[in-house]
Amino acid sequence: MTARTNQLVATFGLMGALLGLAGCGGSGENKAAPAAPAANAGASGAAAAPAPPPPAVGVVKVVPADVGLLTELPGRTEPSRVAQVRARAVGILTTRRFEEGRDVQAGQLLFTIDPAPYEAALASAQAQLARAQASLMQAQANADRAKPLLEAKAISEQESVSAQAARQQALAEVAAARAAVQTAELNLGHASVVAPIAGRVGRALVTEGALVGQGEATPLALIQQVDPLYVNFTQPAADVLRLRAAIARGQFKQAGPDAAAVTLHLEDGSTHPLPGKLLFSDLSVDPTTGQISLRAIVPNPRKTLLPGLFVRVRVEQAQATGAILLPQQAVSRGPQGDTVRVVGEDGMVDIRPVKVGPARGGQWVVLEGLKAEEQVMVDGFQKLRGRGPVKPVPWTPATPAAPAGPPGQG
Repeated sequence: MTARTNQLVATFGLMGALLGLAGCGGSGENKAAPAAPAANAGASGAAAAPAPPPPAVGVVKVVPADVGLLTELPGRTEPSRVAQVRARAVGILTTRRFEEGRDVQAGQLLFTIDPAPYEAALASAQAQLARAQASLMQAQANADRAKPLLEAKAISEQESVSAQAARQQALAEVAAARAAVQTAELNLGHASVVAPIAGRVGRALVTEGALVGQGEATPLALIQQVDPLYVNFTQPAADVLRLRAAIARGQFKQAGPDAAAVTLHLEDGSTHPLPGKLLFSDLSVDPTTGQISLRAIVPNPRKTLLPGLFVRVRVEQAQATGAILLPQQAVSRGPQGDTVRVVGEDGMVDIRPVKVGPARGGQWVVLEGLKAEEQVMVDGFQKLRGRGPVKPVPWTPATPAAPAGPPGQG
């Protein structure tokens, strides 16, 4: 019994020791607990750091001005003068005196038709004229002698009248002979075919040895004057009516003669370097298309523009008073309307609805919605943070990067 009693005492003693160790561990945790407030104090210090500065965004200042309204319309080029060279004399074409596709001057010799028949006809007409002039001399002499003889009663009055009539008939024969000579000279001149106008001549429509002018005036070549060049284009009548109504309301003003400039944009994307001028607008509307015809004249000294080209015509027909030009990226266009972002004096961004007109040179023409000196946001939209303020800085367009040089150049 004594041994079992000793075993129980030892077991209870071990359990007591374990409980004591557990009590010491809990006490240690309680002692370490006061360190937590220090950690919380560090977190509060991090939250109290200063806020970041407002993001910088590019802006432009609103500057109202009179802005020309450009309309872009499709058109075709046309030579300012066209002449079809035809054979006015009958005969065999002997020579061609020009180079196809080259410029020719007015009066320049282009073709020669065999002149021999016309030279012979001219010589015959000149002989007839000489004969008529000789007959006139004799008739004039007879008429001169008849006058004193009539006064002396040496001849009858009938003989005097006959002498005067013979003189008049001789005068008429001389006039007819001279007309025949002129006709023969004209026919001989038609044997030399010259350019009626200055311009560029196309290909020859006939070759040497061909019989021309038989029954009709045979076409020989075509000359087109392409400097200056005409541009024909059309505009919907509805657009013209709206523009005239806006001008009548005072919203726009009519562009002056010097302001109605025309610019041509070609199919390859290039722009003709020389501006043209609007000549006229048709007085009637085409009933089949509802379009009004317009014509412009464009200088073409280097002959780079050819007749028949399809072009895009930009013409200034009116001017908007107090309009504003903004870069296109500054305007947000959508089904609900056009808007811009205006930066106020406090740096806050406000969305403003505007009325936008046609584009001009990569910019939108804003007609309504903005005031002078306001700052419109153009760049930095991705930096906006809700309703926070921004820092406006003047915006400058990006310049294209220069092409890299060949390898090995410093």
